Amino acid sequence: MTSNFVIIPLLIPFVVGVVLIFFKDNIKLQRIISVLSLITTTAFAAYLVQLVQSKGVLTHELGNWKPPFGIILVADMFASLLVLTASIVTLCCVLFAFHTIGERRERFYFYSFVQFLLVGVFGAFLTGDIFNLFVFFEVMLMSSYALIVIGGTKEQLRESLKYILVNVISSALFVIAVAYLYAVTGTLNMADLSQRIAEANQPGILTTIGMLLFIVFALKAALFPMYFWLPGSYSAPPPVIIGLFGALLTKVGVYSIFRTFTLLFYHHPEFTHQIIGYVALLTIVVGAVGAIAYSDVNKILIYNIIIAVGVIVYGVTLTTKAGFEGAIYYLIHDMIIKAALFLLAGSIIRITGTTKLKKMGGLIKDYPLLGWMFFIATISLAGIPPLSGFIGKFLLVQGGLESESYTFVGVLLVSSLLVLYSAIKIFMSCFWGEPTLSSEHEKVSLKGILYPSAILLAVSVFLGLGAEAVIPYVSTAAQTLMDPSIYIQSVLKE
Repeated sequence: MTSNFVIIPLLIPFVVGVVLIFFKDNIKLQRIISVLSLITTTAFAAYLVQLVQSKGVLTHELGNWKPPFGIILVADMFASLLVLTASIVTLCCVLFAFHTIGERRERFYFYSFVQFLLVGVFGAFLTGDIFNLFVFFEVMLMSSYALIVIGGTKEQLRESLKYILVNVISSALFVIAVAYLYAVTGTLNMADLSQRIAEANQPGILTTIGMLLFIVFALKAALFPMYFWLPGSYSAPPPVIIGLFGALLTKVGVYSIFRTFTLLFYHHPEFTHQIIGYVALLTIVVGAVGAIAYSDVNKILIYNIIIAVGVIVYGVTLTTKAGFEGAIYYLIHDMIIKAALFLLAGSIIRITGTTKLKKMGGLIKDYPLLGWMFFIATISLAGIPPLSGFIGKFLLVQGGLESESYTFVGVLLVSSLLVLYSAIKIFMSCFWGEPTLSSEHEKVSLKGILYPSAILLAVSVFLGLGAEAVIPYVSTAAQTLMDPSIYIQSVLKE
């Protein structure tokens, strides 16, 4: 019976996404159904986390076909925590969309596409076989193609071409890698794959396939040098869609790297994990340079996504439990705080009508609540104690020192200062200095716009101050990643 809870977070957004199509012109009903479904999904996701903590890894066999032959969904603590975090982020983004996205986009199936995006994201987190990881990637991408062009501005159409082309290429590489993997091992079930790769001691052909998969996931996660598409594509759509993409899409790529290189291709870390480590370090450096170089609100925050992706992915190479705990904690923190920052940035852009820092100033006088909320989000992003960013970075530094990754520790600490500088630059330029608003802009109402960001900030503060309550769940997730036999035994029932 408890295994049915694994599929519920997938079923709700799928059914709701279909139902919403039939209420295209009834915007009020679309909003009510969307919010109620997301609250329900969040509640089920929270219950799933508690179930996994008390009963261990849960599995759901579709059609009662036993693994490795049937399709299986697997909810370990890592996947469950990400499903819960994604639910909270999506709920807040949809609440923000009510006041900002505009009726034209709402009538063009915006809420349905958000639900289908969620199906892809949840499916990628919960699937137990690598072919269906590809399938859920495609569900997620098809929804994101629609969301990135919805509204049809010239910039959106131009950037969406680049976004679609990159993802079509990565999907083709994904299919090729999966086909080779099946040809060599004869299975696509992740638990079975893990066993067979271990029995063969991961020969060169499997290491090559593993690195091909890393390229695919690195493209999705925007790791160096495959981040080139991200700054342009993510700055084109409205703020709420940037918030959704920034919090969820790159993180699915990060999750896939963790899953494949802790469960499948972990036998030759001196080659695979060393390359991942170098790529992650270069990603942090490039992201930091971009974040301090730009004077555009969206571009600064987008380059901060790249920094965070590098920091989290380096966690794969850390061999200690503290390192894994830090990476997982930082991943959850980053999903929450990035969504909050993009929503707050959306409010700033709504008031000023521009993304250029040079054209902003003095907002603190008329919008003090917005200013101080942005400040709290900024110091949380930079990892100032006791907020959530600090806990993740503290554990990552501990894991780095324990595994003698001193270069990473140094880069992480320096990048934290640069992240703080880049975010404070937005705060100082927008909220202090000479006011630049016209009398028309001074009257822009933020009624109903700030409370979704307030919810996300409250979650961030809880993750920091309530770390003692969260750490046991993160520790369980890290233990499953460190010991693949827990996952394998739960799936294959051996």
